[in-house]
Amino acid sequence: MSGQKPSLKSDDSAQSRFQVDVVMEASSAAPGPAAPSAPASTDGSRPPEESKGRFRVVGFMDSGAMDIGLPPDVSHEPDTAKSDSVSLHSTGTGHTHISDSHSNTYYMRTFGHNTIDAVPNIDFYRQTAAPFGEKLTRPSLSELHDELDKEPFEDGLANGEEPSAAEEAAALAAKEAKGGSVKFGWVKGVLIRCMLNIWGVMLFIRMSWIVGQAGIGLTIGIILMATVVTTITGLSTSAIATNGFVRGGGAYYLISRSLGPEFGGSIGLIFAFANAVAVAMYVVGFAETVVELLNDVDALMTDELNDIRIVGTLTIILLLGISVAGMEWEAKAQIVLLVILLAAIVNFFFGSFMPSESKEPKGFFGYRTAILLENFGPEFRDGETFFSVFAIFFPAATGILAGANISGDLTDPQSAIPKGTLLAILITGLTYVAVAISAGSCIVRDATGDHNDTVSPTVNCTDAACTLGYDFSICKEGGCPFGLMNDFQVMSLVSSFGPLITAGIFSATLSSALASLVSAPKVFQALCKDNIYPGLSVFAKGYGRNNEPLRGYVLTFCIGLAFILVAELNIIAPIISNFFLASYALINFSVFHASLASSPGWRPSFKYYNMWVSLAGAILCCVVMFVINWWAALVTLLIVLALYIYVSYKKPDVNWGSSTQALIYNQALTHCLNLTGVEDHVKNFRPQCLVLAGYPNARPALLQLVNSFTKNVSLMVSGHVRTVSRRSNFRELYQDYARCQRYLNKKRIKAFYAPVFSDNLRHGAQLLLQAVGLGRLKPNTLVMGFKNNWSDGNMRDVENYINTIHDAFDLLFGVVILRLQEGLDISHIQGQDELLSSHEKPPVITKDVLISVIPAKDSDSDSCPSKTTTVNKKEEIKLISFSFLTKSPLSLTDQRLLESSQQFKKKQGKGTIDVWWLFDDGGLTLLIPYLLTNRSKWGDCRIRVFIGGKINRIDHDRRAMATLLSRFRIDFSDINVLGDINTKPKKHNKLTFKELIEPYRLKEDDMEQEAAERLKAQEPWRITDNELELYKAKTNRQIRLNELLKEHSSTAKLIVMSMPLARKGTVSSALYMCWLETLSKDLPPLLLVRGNHQSVLTFYS
Repeated sequence: MSGQKPSLKSDDSAQSRFQVDVVMEASSAAPGPAAPSAPASTDGSRPPEESKGRFRVVGFMDSGAMDIGLPPDVSHEPDTAKSDSVSLHSTGTGHTHISDSHSNTYYMRTFGHNTIDAVPNIDFYRQTAAPFGEKLTRPSLSELHDELDKEPFEDGLANGEEPSAAEEAAALAAKEAKGGSVKFGWVKGVLIRCMLNIWGVMLFIRMSWIVGQAGIGLTIGIILMATVVTTITGLSTSAIATNGFVRGGGAYYLISRSLGPEFGGSIGLIFAFANAVAVAMYVVGFAETVVELLNDVDALMTDELNDIRIVGTLTIILLLGISVAGMEWEAKAQIVLLVILLAAIVNFFFGSFMPSESKEPKGFFGYRTAILLENFGPEFRDGETFFSVFAIFFPAATGILAGANISGDLTDPQSAIPKGTLLAILITGLTYVAVAISAGSCIVRDATGDHNDTVSPTVNCTDAACTLGYDFSICKEGGCPFGLMNDFQVMSLVSSFGPLITAGIFSATLSSALASLVSAPKVFQALCKDNIYPGLSVFAKGYGRNNEPLRGYVLTFCIGLAFILVAELNIIAPIISNFFLASYALINFSVFHASLASSPGWRPSFKYYNMWVSLAGAILCCVVMFVINWWAALVTLLIVLALYIYVSYKKPDVNWGSSTQALIYNQALTHCLNLTGVEDHVKNFRPQCLVLAGYPNARPALLQLVNSFTKNVSLMVSGHVRTVSRRSNFRELYQDYARCQRYLNKKRIKAFYAPVFSDNLRHGAQLLLQAVGLGRLKPNTLVMGFKNNWSDGNMRDVENYINTIHDAFDLLFGVVILRLQEGLDISHIQGQDELLSSHEKPPVITKDVLISVIPAKDSDSDSCPSKTTTVNKKEEIKLISFSFLTKSPLSLTDQRLLESSQQFKKKQGKGTIDVWWLFDDGGLTLLIPYLLTNRSKWGDCRIRVFIGGKINRIDHDRRAMATLLSRFRIDFSDINVLGDINTKPKKHNKLTFKELIEPYRLKEDDMEQEAAERLKAQEPWRITDNELELYKAKTNRQIRLNELLKEHSSTAKLIVMSMPLARKGTVSSALYMCWLETLSKDLPPLLLVRGNHQSVLTFYS
């Protein structure tokens, strides 16, 4: 017994607590002896080849005729201890029974190991291009729900097929052997970068001047204002960064995934450009300092300007080499620069506690209360104001996105960006405040540098310097070289070791330049990968383990070098600052927008944000933009707007689930609900059309004409009744829905696609008429194509077609029928527009065309929607593409049909729209032509109105109609009163009608009454003799109207005519169809229109 696998027996023994239906794995269909050694895994019953990440095809089998494999830890002996848990145990007969036992370890295994239904797993939620972990696919609903003879399951990892420890170790070793990318933590990746960027040259060469101008109090206020803006932006950045996995791209990624590609694409491009030019700014700042040192020792190479260019070029080449060497080398360089910068700052503070007499003439006296009090208030000079000084300082507070810009190189961006960014803002803010207080407490505003300028007893001196023994009152006249207001290098004077401050300036400029040189290509690469601007996709390629954007580095180098050679950055600098501020403003606005949209997907793990605070931050950023430089702010806004319009126009094929989508949904839902509480008013009536067009590419003329008068005005739904003789394949219906809606969008037809499965046209149309729509956004007009070949088809289809019209009237719908003499349905013609998207097309070299096979008996009927030829018989109704080596020539009929199908797509030119308003249906017959003439395609067409009347009242009827049309404010070119409308039709036309109805007559006089009644019941469309006699006058009217139409409207661009009504249950379907056929044959494009007899026009205001 030990050599056999126990089987599960299902019987009625007392030991069995419930019936078990066995699911057998394909690989274990036959029982056999157990393998002597099982692979090391958590599932001993699984052969090694089953652990390869595929779901297995399973089948239900007779439990008594098969065995199942059990894990080796299942005991084969009966258990004596009973409990409330259920377990499997073996009996002496070799069968395994269900019993209550807690001693067996089988049920202590991982939950779900014996089913393909998946337990929650993080790998199921990864995107396809996930940088960490493998993308796994959970079993689809079809795989769990469909019958077992369906298609095999897709690739995936079933429950219980967890890799063994050995497999995991092997996979990890393979990954390590390849060499993983370099990732940074929050200190090295975010904190250090942000601090280096914020601690710029402003700290060393402008901070003392700002304190001299604004005083300690206002300087702290300026620092706090700037810090408030950056802190709010930091909080917003943290919120976005913790709302899902963050890839590379920094500010661009954060904004684009929140607000969509329009905002993201526009800000991403200028943000990358700003970083590239910022490289030049920082390098020129470094070069200027170097050239000053060279000038002091009289070691200039040529002149100052060219020396700046030479030093700048050499510097940016060196920085490029560090960047191209890889992120790891760049990070090491940043650490070295940080150490130098920190040493310089500490050097300044140490020096402030070590005053010397030699430095006192230059204004440095050490910490003195008198100096603190004197420097606490402002003393603006040279036309400076609070806002102008703030504008000079604020660029020093930027750089908070330096860590976020390399988000793709962070180990855990969601944790690193909030911690690193906010801590950097705090540390640098405190540093700036400390430097301001220190400088303002130990250095006077003005000093001469002359040891002889001591206080004289005869001079009345009240300055702080006077209390310290020096008289600098001469400086009020100007010209003093020292002090806070005059010496930009005063920090070198204060420091204990002056050259270290110079090294700090070098470190600050080079670190900022290096950070910008890395940020710009990274952001630009992310932008190019998303293909927002197709021409820039060449820069999306990355190299090496870290996917380094080498091409982006070269481009950034070229941009930076170009501006370095210009060497005059005073004009471009304000624009760059505004570019950064525009990014900050949009990041803040993104958080406000996402919170306002209340999307369930907006759930950042960082909770310390507020939507209104973020909105205030966005407004503050915009205000600061204009404070810094109003014209630069305008230029920035114009550039952002231009790029936004461009991206909106191009409509990139991306979907990131932005908050813009969420807010649009919220607004649409709110407006729809608001509309439900408002009663319909005739002034706001608009024809909301349900168009039975089949597949959208099957009857383009029908959709294009309706789109002409509904586009941007009212609702249009492209309804599709898919008649099937088999069980409905709803999964296929869903797939076709996406393709058809894409087709409508691509063709710029403003419509919704609504398919249904049904056994016939009438039933499907009933479903659509009742269910399509939402609140007030519900169709009120049914639009159909005329059944051109109705006489060649099954009259049951005609019965369904006519009854569909009756159903529409029963539901108070208006009805519109379009007839083109060539027909409407072109789906049987090769080479038509496919509904498949480019990535769904099969990979063939020859041309893809759509082949639709339509029953010849009814090419224009909606009762038999387009069925396409397929290779797989399981999918009978599916839009697929075939490839043909040669395209067969079209017949003359098909050529005319194709030309006719496109006639409403082009501009109509000069002509007339003839409106035969014979019966008052509420005004729909008149409203549709008016809406058409408002469109540019139909704008050159004039409306002619035809009405019925008496021969002796023609002038009176014309004036009455003219008065009515003028009150409706509808322009018309002519009104024709048909005085001869009631004359008898021509004999040959009456004979033609008689021949038309002959095959459909019941001819009850030629058979017994019982047989006639039975035939009428079986074929209700039959025309009785009594019916013909009863409606003889109406029949003659249709024949006569066709004669008049040919006489008056044979050259019209479009005829819009009142559709005749047939009383339901009295007029047979065949007779009504013959009326419509007779009325509309051999004419230009004809619209038969009948409203629901409720007013759709009014002349009241």
